[in-house]
Amino acid sequence: MNLFRSEEHAKNWKGYKDNTEAGIVPVENLAQAFGISLFTRRLDPDYVAKLGEYVQELVQTVSGMGPFWQMGT
Repeated sequence: MNLFRSEEHAKNWKGYKDNTEAGIVPVENLAQAFGISLFTRRLDPDYVAKLGEYVQELVQTVSGMGPFWQMGT
């Protein structure tokens, strides 16, 4: 993961690829993804039992960030 101060800064990066523009998201959105149950409930005694539910929450959160982040079938 790379962090940039702006979309323009990201596009000026030497490793930038034109077809990845849709993958640029604000840090706030990534912070939301890391704030879901998959990451915040790890110490719960039933964490493993609910892991499928937590992964589904992750998929929904990331898919909402745009087409670049949607899971392929």
